[in-house]
Amino acid sequence: MTAAALLAPLLTDLLGAPLPFRLRAWDGSTTGPDDAPTVVLRNRRALRRLLWQPGELGLADAYITGELDVEGDLATSLGAVRNALVGRGPVRPSPGDWPRLLAAAARLGAIGPRPAPPGGRAAVTGSPHSRRRDRAVISHHYDLSNAFYTLLLGPAMAYSCAYYTADGQSLADAQAAKFDLICRKLGLRPGDRLLDVGCGWGALALHAARHHGARVTGVTLSSRQHAYATAAVAEAGLRDRVEIRLRDYRDIADGPYDAVSCVEMGEHVGDAQYPAFAARLFGLLRPQGRLLVQQMSRGASAPGGGAFIETYIAPDMHMRPVGRTVDLLEDAGLEVRQVEALREHYARTIDAWHDTLRERGAEFTALVGEPTVRLWQLYLAGSSLAFAERRMGVDQILAVRPDDTGAAGAPATPAGWYAAVPT
Repeated sequence: MTAAALLAPLLTDLLGAPLPFRLRAWDGSTTGPDDAPTVVLRNRRALRRLLWQPGELGLADAYITGELDVEGDLATSLGAVRNALVGRGPVRPSPGDWPRLLAAAARLGAIGPRPAPPGGRAAVTGSPHSRRRDRAVISHHYDLSNAFYTLLLGPAMAYSCAYYTADGQSLADAQAAKFDLICRKLGLRPGDRLLDVGCGWGALALHAARHHGARVTGVTLSSRQHAYATAAVAEAGLRDRVEIRLRDYRDIADGPYDAVSCVEMGEHVGDAQYPAFAARLFGLLRPQGRLLVQQMSRGASAPGGGAFIETYIAPDMHMRPVGRTVDLLEDAGLEVRQVEALREHYARTIDAWHDTLRERGAEFTALVGEPTVRLWQLYLAGSSLAFAERRMGVDQILAVRPDDTGAAGAPATPAGWYAAVPT
């Protein structure tokens, strides 16, 4: 009996539905509908890996190693399979399934020792959100390679959701529009002090200094981001207005600042630590100073990133519904003035990064190796779907520290923020 013929009834029983994909096994046999995405099992080790680790992480490991592949566009295929299985819950073998699974695996020659996991898994120790562990978590993802991120992100060097203001707009222009919108929401004027918490490669800091005359302090825990941003500041001739510090936000003590920005760094803070984080941001602002938090959100039932994200991308990540983050900021004494959802913008941003990864695959492979490229293919395809399908969101939250009289110093309307956003 062929591999596909043995696997077809087992998979149908596990899924509780007809196969939503076409399966092609290592022996050339196939099963499943002709017009569905094709999943390819390149060797028996893929099955052995899934026997040892059923579920999302086993599938991810098999894909990263190339033991399992998907023909055609990965995001489209993942979306089609997911949609076919909506409402069925996690697909995991029950105790009663194992005798049949193991018998089939034995016939297919897939029984054996547990395969070693691919490289790229995070190896962090210590108490979650201790200074030491936070540095290790940030280093794992952001210190991969400045050359890799330069190729992926393009000239904007912004690893966060862009702001698209026109059809056909380039990623670089959409990132510039995002920077400018943040600066306008913060009301930056020449000479204002801006603290950029989690400054990345310095793109927002440079934009705020160059185009709005701000004096910017950027902080990051990534040594490679710090080196890149410091060099970029010097090259731009802005050392008199921009300082990049390799420092934990908890160690910033030179406030007050006129404005604070935090672009997609709050997800790394931790759930229990977020009230103290919000209080720290409040304390760093002068009265009537403004805070702009751009942050991802998830439903309360799934606050982390899932097994794949937690293992390979960002351990200890925590997200919550946007309304809960608003509550936490206001509990710290801030007044939230505006919330703007950017969910669709993020799907478009990630798709632009994924297009670059596909189009320049050979260059990425030369930089970091094929398994890392496959890891990022999976990460970007899955992330785009999560935003497109409303399983994740991202929002800009503008808040202010009112003065002792309750005055916020905010404009009467937000019209001015948008009238001058580049299109």
